[in-house]
Amino acid sequence: MMKILITGGAGFIGSHLVDRLVENGDDVTVVDDLSTGSMKNIRHIQRRAGFRLVVDTILNEPLMKELVAQCDQVYHLAAAVGVKLIMNRPVETLETNVKGTEMVLGTANKYKKKVLIASTSEVYGKIMNGDNSRPLVEDADRLMGATTKRRWAYACSKAFDEFLALAYFEEKKLPVIITRLFNTVGPRQTGQYGMVLPNFVQKALIGKPIIIYGDGKQSRSFTHVADVVESMVKLMNTPEAVGQVINVGNEQEISIIELAHMVRDMTGSESEIEFLTYDRAYGPGFEDMQRRSPDTTRLKTLIGFTPRHDLKSIVQSVIDYYL
Repeated sequence: MMKILITGGAGFIGSHLVDRLVENGDDVTVVDDLSTGSMKNIRHIQRRAGFRLVVDTILNEPLMKELVAQCDQVYHLAAAVGVKLIMNRPVETLETNVKGTEMVLGTANKYKKKVLIASTSEVYGKIMNGDNSRPLVEDADRLMGATTKRRWAYACSKAFDEFLALAYFEEKKLPVIITRLFNTVGPRQTGQYGMVLPNFVQKALIGKPIIIYGDGKQSRSFTHVADVVESMVKLMNTPEAVGQVINVGNEQEISIIELAHMVRDMTGSESEIEFLTYDRAYGPGFEDMQRRSPDTTRLKTLIGFTPRHDLKSIVQSVIDYYL
């Protein structure tokens, strides 16, 4: 049995990680301010032995010192996420992501506790906008938009998190692992902050128009949350993963317009598919990347990763959740 601290454990991914670790027999403590997490995500497990919820911010230094000192491992998932949140509350995005990660790494270093950082494929920026781009490799160069475009604030904040984590590893010898997640989806994910799949499913189920931002030709790779959580747990317990940045995702790629049609077909919906320009959705000058698909060679080498869920089963799991 391990004593594990999860920041952001009441969130979408965090709550599934809690389930996985509690079922494993581990003693799990969650710290979450419930700003984007939800009690609904963890209500089913609150009375389980070995689970504890602390409702507070990770910026509370005395609390974090106490919690980190008591644990064996730290999964750092607390972050401001979602395009809508990033566009509407940029100060919160930057402060939560940068100061929060700094707090976690600083306290973990004090007690030399192993840390897994949940990063994002957003850090690659616009690198895959070319038609002949190959899947994204962890050591590839990144291409960011201008600082005047708020869209890139989240990507830059998470890139700083990675730089800081690697600095702690190299200079302080803190055991850290960085996972770059590619469009994690599944039950419990909300469309409140702009997540595309739950938005499409919710609209289809009630017969309202499915709204696509842009022309729908942009493509993404979606990974079921269970596959992501399993990868995180295995990486945390793989010594060779320490000090590395690792893509965690599914290499199967689909355009957003194809995804909209798939959702409509699988729900038997008669919803219209409509298009909304980025300018109308987010304001003038919004930028997006045309493709985002991972190279998972490193993940396969480290833990023998093969996704258990294909795209159709992923979509079905979200439909089932909202029915």
